[in-house]
Amino acid sequence: MAGYEYVSPEQLAGFDKYKYSAVDTNPLSLYVMHPFWNTIVKVFPTWLAPNLITFSGFLLVVFNFLLMAYFDPDFYASAPGYKHVPDWVWIVVGVLNFIAYTLDGVDGKQARRTNSSTPLGELFDHGLDSWSCVYFVVTVYSIFGRGPSGVSVFVLYLLLWVVLFSFILSHWEKYNTGILFLPWGYDISQVAVHYV
Repeated sequence: MAGYEYVSPEQLAGFDKYKYSAVDTNPLSLYVMHPFWNTIVKVFPTWLAPNLITFSGFLLVVFNFLLMAYFDPDFYASAPGYKHVPDWVWIVVGVLNFIAYTLDGVDGKQARRTNSSTPLGELFDHGLDSWSCVYFVVTVYSIFGRGPSGVSVFVLYLLLWVVLFSFILSHWEKYNTGILFLPWGYDISQVAVHYV
């Protein structure tokens, strides 16, 4: 079916030559998270598909978003004088967010460990990561909330753009250089959320 091809033969041939290449200079990642993930990945059986790990982490992020949307639909949970989110919800969201972050850090290690790393798997991982950027930022917004002592919706909008722009920029750089330079902001945001 000529004319209906989305990927040219030359582009398909590029998949065979593709090799994952990333540079992570964040001290938090290098000295804390990667050693932690290297330990955790050994717990997973080798038959467990890396894409299942990726998708499971993404579902946890979506679940957190839905949970916070139910308990704090207007983002006033932190504002004085408004109904607050029950403590157990904050605990569940914090724990599940840490698990999701861990699964996101482990999926690629599982792929390399089981020799099942593919360009399509990386595309799946980073595609879901791009969606997670939105869900994660909106969920975290409940911590700061609206109101006189909170953050405006416009600031939330700007934060979403900053997170998405840094995500897109790092992948654009990878497209041009062949190396994914991982931004520091994501790891720092994870630590900030767990200690707020």
